[in-house]
Amino acid sequence: MPLLCSICKDKRALLKRPKTGTPVCKDCFYWAFECEIHHTIQTANLFKRGEKVAIGASGGKDSTVLAYVLKTLNERYDYGLNLFLLSIDEGITGYRDDSLETVKRNQQQYDLPLKVLSYQDLYGWSMDAIVKQIGRKNNCTFCGVFRRQALDRGAMSLGVDKIATGHNADDVAETIIMNILRGDIARLQRCTAIITGDDPSGIPRVKPFKYTYEKEIVAYAYFKKLDYFSTECIYAPNAYRGHARAYLKDLEAIRSSTIIDIIHSGEMMSVKEGVKMPVQTKCKKCGYISSNEFCKACVLLEGLNKGLPRLGVGKTSKVNQQLKQVNDSKSCECQNKSTKCCLNNVPKTAPSSCPNRSKNCENHDAKFDSPSVKDNQMDKTTKICLTNSEIL
Repeated sequence: MPLLCSICKDKRALLKRPKTGTPVCKDCFYWAFECEIHHTIQTANLFKRGEKVAIGASGGKDSTVLAYVLKTLNERYDYGLNLFLLSIDEGITGYRDDSLETVKRNQQQYDLPLKVLSYQDLYGWSMDAIVKQIGRKNNCTFCGVFRRQALDRGAMSLGVDKIATGHNADDVAETIIMNILRGDIARLQRCTAIITGDDPSGIPRVKPFKYTYEKEIVAYAYFKKLDYFSTECIYAPNAYRGHARAYLKDLEAIRSSTIIDIIHSGEMMSVKEGVKMPVQTKCKKCGYISSNEFCKACVLLEGLNKGLPRLGVGKTSKVNQQLKQVNDSKSCECQNKSTKCCLNNVPKTAPSSCPNRSKNCENHDAKFDSPSVKDNQMDKTTKICLTNSEIL
């Protein structure tokens, strides 16, 4: 005898919900999925009537489903929102260029305005160029920092009131684990918030999918036959988040409620009185929010532009010390051809750290060129399997 849907008690169950473990038919799954997101939006007061909302669109499953569901709920429950699609082109050949084609199709399918900003236009660097300099170990640090600031710039240019991102429950749980492992108390407090309003642009970010499982998002996109891009970023396999994700999946195999349990635990965490916390200020260079004299984006960009790509990677104290050395080096003058640069005590024949690289020295006619860095190649494919009873 076929298993019946636990909600309507009439139709045959098509899948077992990872979130609750209950068997449901396709129509009841759609209804439950959309109602839970609507409940999250209403309970957390994510939106107000008449607001302009930019949806961070990457072409992936999360942002595609978010755009589709927000448009559906906006019409069904009369939210009165003006929705926009906002995409960031990181400059990753073979990944982002293909996913942006998906976003452009989504724009036509959902009839929503689209704005695309690129790293190349904003920072003068693409991720492909950055990876050639930094390698594949810390590239996600650059991309994450630059992407966050790029979204804010795009939102400001659109004049929106809020940015909606597709961060799901799995993402939030992974971030909590990462911050615990890093001992990052400040971020641990903020990462569970469904609304983050501490951006310098004054544009809050909201997470309608905060309590929505990734597996259910994949199932919704699959059964709805939504047009989305499913290939993983070619630079992602070495990301620190991947280790947290693998750990989380191992825990979930033992206890199905692990993801929600971790999120609720993160929400209840508090810092005891007397513990010194970073003070949020503004970057002296660009005005972006920062807990240091210069924001992370400016430090990373400074390092890239000066031929020191690892300048902003590492502990804050070390980064500040390196940045001070770079700034102090601007007044450093070469005494003669045999002297060494005061920045890192390297000979003038190795000018990657010299402030005068690629320029004629004031005291002699030597000309310096930047070193080349080999780019390691790595390929990896991922597959998402669906069955009639459960998403694997």
